[in-house]
Amino acid sequence: MSAIYIHIPFCKQLCYYCDFHFSVSLARKNEMLDAIVKEIQMRSSELTDTPETLYFGGGTPSIYSPDELKIITNEIKNSFRVNSFREFTVEVNPDDLSKKYLEDLQYLGVNRLSIGVQSFIDEHLRFMNRRHTAKQSIECIKTAQNVGFKNINIDLIYGLPQLKVQQWRKNLNIFIDLNIPHLSAYHLGIEPRTVFYKRFEKGELKPANEKSSIRQYEILEKMTSDAGFKHYEISNFAKDSFYSIHNTAYWQGKPYVGFGASAHSYDGNNMRRWNIANNKKYIDAVNTNQRFWENENLNTEERYNDYILTSLRTVWGISIIHIKTVFGEKFYDYFFSQSQRFIQHGLLICNGNRVNIPSKHFLLSDTIMRELLWVE
Repeated sequence: MSAIYIHIPFCKQLCYYCDFHFSVSLARKNEMLDAIVKEIQMRSSELTDTPETLYFGGGTPSIYSPDELKIITNEIKNSFRVNSFREFTVEVNPDDLSKKYLEDLQYLGVNRLSIGVQSFIDEHLRFMNRRHTAKQSIECIKTAQNVGFKNINIDLIYGLPQLKVQQWRKNLNIFIDLNIPHLSAYHLGIEPRTVFYKRFEKGELKPANEKSSIRQYEILEKMTSDAGFKHYEISNFAKDSFYSIHNTAYWQGKPYVGFGASAHSYDGNNMRRWNIANNKKYIDAVNTNQRFWENENLNTEERYNDYILTSLRTVWGISIIHIKTVFGEKFYDYFFSQSQRFIQHGLLICNGNRVNIPSKHFLLSDTIMRELLWVE
């Protein structure tokens, strides 16, 4: 299978934790739409099979009306000769979701929503500079369900400096009570180029302590498991048949094409490509037929490392046969020598052809993967 991603690089308001590429100025909103359509036309030969998933991410895709999203969607369908998508996701903000907007998305063919809730506690939403309230989140989720959306994901953030255990339990209880089939739960990161990072450098913000983060993670694991969710990727939890098909394609190394400023693409083999992370430069280059991307061809060592980093994020883990047949005996021997101590301590599980990190140890995944990467 293959996948298509559309990056919408606009937001109405700056979230203090976000380091994705976006602009809070909507002055080039219409120009961006036209440029994305033109890029799609320029790259229509890049996928050799029919794409199964379409994902609008950002930024905030819901700053565009359904009619505007339809312009891009129709161009995708025409250029890649596809009538409908197995999974069609749009990332949305709670305060954008009126009943009419949701009905129009459904009419467009959208069958999955990813709603940026982040917290059901207003104090924490204000801390992160989110522009919606907890009440708006709950109301829009219920409206989406009443309209007929069954496949819904919400994002929640834990590891906030002031987040208490009982507050985290409250967030998860509301999520579970709303009967949402998918959760993306992320630990707050203090990333460069964010407001939180500037505050951290000035000593105005202290990250959550490790003990608190571990406790919140343990609660997340237990409450979702008890509610019937499978922890299938480091940050993702789903009920049966509600795994994200699009994101799973990334983790399994399937080809995908990304359109829009800063969007990434991968041919499924050894070529990665990424667009300019600058709205004006992207639009101007597309309109004048100039180069608006960079790319790299991965060597065997880089492809092996990519495979380790993406595969071990998931419960499916590493295929030993894949390492041997695709990368060769040298990497096969290296993987086994590096992984043995983790297997002995239960941080990796070897089950036949598969090696994976037990979900209870996902918090240690960075340390484990770092030791398995090929280093000259």
